[in-house]
Amino acid sequence: MSAPHPLNQAVIAQALHDLRNGQLRRCKAMGFGDEELDALKHPELVSMLVNATVSWCSVSVNREVLKRLLSQVHDVEREIATVDRMLRLGASTEMVSKFYGLTHQEVALRRDILGLPKRKGRHPVLAEAQEVALWERWKAGITERQIALNDDMAMVALTMDLAEAMTLPMSVIWSAIRNWIDHGLV
Repeated sequence: MSAPHPLNQAVIAQALHDLRNGQLRRCKAMGFGDEELDALKHPELVSMLVNATVSWCSVSVNREVLKRLLSQVHDVEREIATVDRMLRLGASTEMVSKFYGLTHQEVALRRDILGLPKRKGRHPVLAEAQEVALWERWKAGITERQIALNDDMAMVALTMDLAEAMTLPMSVIWSAIRNWIDHGLV
């Protein structure tokens, strides 16, 4: 004896769930008509449909939606890598919160996971020579990458690269850049 078709079982389970929750339109969108929906009110008919060995329904894949969902996985992975890089480069909790919506507790947990030491207080301010060198590299970077001053995400990427290249804390570099932009020194 053949086993019931699992697709039939899944569709009936979903239809009954939708009907119980008042989602008649979802049932109709799956392809059920009024007559079939009326049949779902009778347990003996539901049993016959669930236990049918021949498939009475089919599946179609919406490839565009599927691609969009799969790309979200890569976006999440990229976001996690960026947050980790920011933290390793000395970004402040406030920066990570602002750009990625993480709470202070989540940032602290990420720091623990990465094995980063707990910081106490603020980073020191830049020496004049460091600020001049940063200014020159930053100006070259925004020109080379054609970054608009209001494009915060592009500015964050540049700030990470500058922090890495100059071995300065990202939060210090970000603070200097924001100060220059806010005072119209560009």
